[in-house]
Amino acid sequence: MTKTFTIAAALLAITTLAVAVPYFEPRVYRFDQTILVGDSERSFTLNLPPTYYDSKAPVPLVIALHGGGGSGAQFEATSGLTQKTDAAQVAVVYPDGTAGALGLRTWNGGGCCGHAVAADIDDVEFMRQLIAHLTANYRIDPKRVYAAGHSNGGMLAYRLACELPERIAAIAANAAAMMVDSCAPAHAVPVLHMHSRLDANVPIDGGQGIGLAGVTFPSLASVMASWVAIDACETPPIVRIKSGLYERTTWRRCSNRAVLDLYVTDDGGHAWPGGLPGGAGGDTPSEAIDANDLLLAFFRRHALR
Repeated sequence: MTKTFTIAAALLAITTLAVAVPYFEPRVYRFDQTILVGDSERSFTLNLPPTYYDSKAPVPLVIALHGGGGSGAQFEATSGLTQKTDAAQVAVVYPDGTAGALGLRTWNGGGCCGHAVAADIDDVEFMRQLIAHLTANYRIDPKRVYAAGHSNGGMLAYRLACELPERIAAIAANAAAMMVDSCAPAHAVPVLHMHSRLDANVPIDGGQGIGLAGVTFPSLASVMASWVAIDACETPPIVRIKSGLYERTTWRRCSNRAVLDLYVTDDGGHAWPGGLPGGAGGDTPSEAIDANDLLLAFFRRHALR
C-alpha cells in the first residue's frame, strides 16, 4: 500500500511539474521562403530585427534588391545591410531575381536587364505580392515599406516608385538609372540616389557601360531632372556639401512632402558604398559615404500618408 501511494505521489508530482513549466515558442528571426507569382515560384530571405518579439509595434521593412548577376544572399553579404537594419530595428527582405540560360539573375527594370526583360518577367507583381505576404504574416508596418537597390536592383526600385507608389514609401538607388519609358505615380515619391563618377558600368553621363547589360543608359542628370518634374520639386536645388570626397544635392519643397537627395562620390565605382566588392574583380566601394547609413536615415523621414 505504501509502495502504491509512493508511485502515485511521484506521478502526481511529475504531472504537476509538467503543467507548471511554461511553453515558449522558439523565436525565429530568419525565413527562407517562396511564393507563387503566376506560374513561377519566387524566392526570398526575410530577416527580422532582434527586438521583433519584444514589442507589438509594427516594424519598417526594406526590400533590398541585388544587382544584375547577383542574388539576395550575395547582396546581403556584400552590402552589410542586415547588421545596420538589426541595429535600427528594421526588417529587411532579400528577394531573388530570375535566371536565364546563363544562370545570371536579373530584374525587369524596364529597359534592363537580361533574361528578366527578354522573358517579360513581371517583377512589379512579384514585389506587390511579396509586400502583401509579409504584411499579412509578420508585424510589418504597411506605411513604412521601402525599396533599396544596387545597379539593376536600383532600376527596379525606380520602376516600383513609378508603378507601385501606393505600397512604397520611398526608394534608394545606387549605381543605377531609371529605365522606364514613362513614370506618373499617383503622388510624389521620395528618392535617394547614390552614384560614383568612376562608375564604368552605368556611366554617370549616360551611354553604354562596360558591363553585360548591352543597353544605353540615360545620364544621371536626366534621371534627376525627370524626378524633379515628377515630384514637382522646387528649383534650384540646394548643394549641401561639396568637397573633394563627394557632393550632396537636395531638392526640397516637393509635392507630398517628398525630398530628392543625390550623393555623387569621387571614389568607388560600380559598388555599394561602404560595403564590399560585389564579387571577384569587382570595384572597390566608395569610402566617402555609407549607403546603409544614408538610406536608413532617409527612409526614417518618410512614410505613406
